[in-house]
Order: sequence, then C-alpha cells, then structure tokens
Amino acid sequence: MKTVREAVPYESERRAMVETQLRRRGLRDERVLAAMLKVPRHEFVSPALAHAAYDDRPLPIGEAETISQPYIVAAMTAAARVAPGDKVLEVGTGSGYQAAMLAELGGRIYSMERNPRLAERARERLARLGYSTVEVITGDGTEGYPPAAPYQVILVTAAGPNVPSPLLDQLADGGRLIIPVGSRENQFLQQIFKHGRETHTRLLDSCRFVPLIGKHGWPEEQ
Repeated sequence: MKTVREAVPYESERRAMVETQLRRRGLRDERVLAAMLKVPRHEFVSPALAHAAYDDRPLPIGEAETISQPYIVAAMTAAARVAPGDKVLEVGTGSGYQAAMLAELGGRIYSMERNPRLAERARERLARLGYSTVEVITGDGTEGYPPAAPYQVILVTAAGPNVPSPLLDQLADGGRLIIPVGSRENQFLQQIFKHGRETHTRLLDSCRFVPLIGKHGWPEEQ
C-alpha cells in the first residue's frame, strides 16, 4: 500500500512552504498560492537537492545560476497579475520553474535563456512535465523577443543596472513589467505599469538576484 508521501511526492513540504513562507508573509493571491501548491519544485533542481527544494532559500541549478527562493517567485508572480490568455515574456529561464508558475496561471509564455545548456535542460523538463504553453528561446533576453511582441506581462528573473529599453518597447499598453534593478550586490524589485507612452513604477521588495547579462544589461565578467 502506497503512502500519501509516495503517491504525491513532497506534498506535505509544498503545503508547509505555502503556509509558512507565503501566507505568513502576507501573500494572499489565491491563484498564485494554488500554483505554488501544484508546481513540483523538486523537479526543477538536481536530484541531490530535491530534499531542499521547498526550503526558504535559493538553490544552485548549475552554470553559476540559481532557482530563486519560493517567496520571491510567488511575489514576482503575484506582481505580474497574469490573466488567462496573456502573452508573457520571461527573461532568464534558468531551471524553468518560474515559467511553469506563469503557465499555471493561463499565460502563453515565451521564455528566453542566454545559456544554451540551461535552455535545453529547461525545454526538456517543461515538456516532460506537460507545460505545452511555454516556449524556451535561446538568446539575449535584454533585447526581448520582437516576433511575439507586444506582451501583457514581462518578467525578468535577473538584476540589471537599469530597465532595458527594448523590454519597455515590447510591453503592451496596460502591461506590467517586473524586474529587479540595482547594483550587482543589492537591488529593488520593480513593478512597472505602461499606459501609452507613460510608465509608472512601484518599488516592491529589496532583493538579490544574479546579474542580468546582455547588450542592455551587465557586461559578462572576464
């Protein structure tokens, strides 16, 4: 006879993550909380780190990149306000976990990853888990992805020194851009709304992300 733990791997850990790391910190978006309960975060890290997948911390995914801590993923997803049918550009696929979260909310996701090895792993993982509405594209995300523009939501999972102008250009009227901006060491998460030619910026949380490398981000360190 199978136990609940065997039938639904890490279900109790996911529930504890949502209750202790998200609800207790004030996250109240029930759609986001439901997605956090559903997406198997342990599938987006190496098997050796699966036991730590639901801990309140970022984890390495190889290639000097990380999967953000659950609270940050949930906070960014809530700030994006994805509605079913929204076209979403994600900059920085990483393991694919954030893309899976956005897809759970009904978005059509175009996810860009500059590292071809990470891109291929994420592409295979998302396909295996059934996320057919996510397309992973290898390229410089700071230049956006013009073929599918404009986007109702653009979400950037790495920190730039400023907001890349191509991303603002590709954001739809009424769209939301979520991006950490600051120095390489410390940043603030920004929620940017676009109305015509005007933008309005709201500062959310202080944070620390890996640097956004690219033509309109940080130069790659030699």
